[in-house]
Amino acid sequence: MSNVYDRLAELGITLPPLAVPAAAYVPFVRSGKLVFLSGHIAKQDGKPWVGQLGREIDTATGQQAARAVAIDLLGTLHAAVGDLNQVERIVKVMSLVNSTPGFTEQHLVTNGCSELLGAVFGDKGAHARSAFGVAQIPMGACVEIELIAQVA
Repeated sequence: MSNVYDRLAELGITLPPLAVPAAAYVPFVRSGKLVFLSGHIAKQDGKPWVGQLGREIDTATGQQAARAVAIDLLGTLHAAVGDLNQVERIVKVMSLVNSTPGFTEQHLVTNGCSELLGAVFGDKGAHARSAFGVAQIPMGACVEIELIAQVA
């Protein structure tokens, strides 16, 4: 696979700076070869991407929100590791989708994140995953995602 930064450029993605946590936690923790990224909420124009899947937001828009979260996660992973080419594997993604009780497409929403990770990292981007529907997410955000990566 080509250099991760070349692939990001091909996809038209610029990594954001490390976000400041919204509460009493750190953005990432490194333990051995694993890097645990705290949950990142979906943002649109720098503000929380507010709404509930199955009410104001449809699945396709939710996928866009999850893709936006993935870009923020990559920015944090870059800050944690210093070089995304050091990523050996995206190990796990956990997604929380702010959704109505009848909404059942959380897994499809989360594909917005998973597909981007695959596009950026190739086979190293294939990961285990959980996707949950929840009653609410901080600041009313539509999606929150956390990630675990293995690095060199």
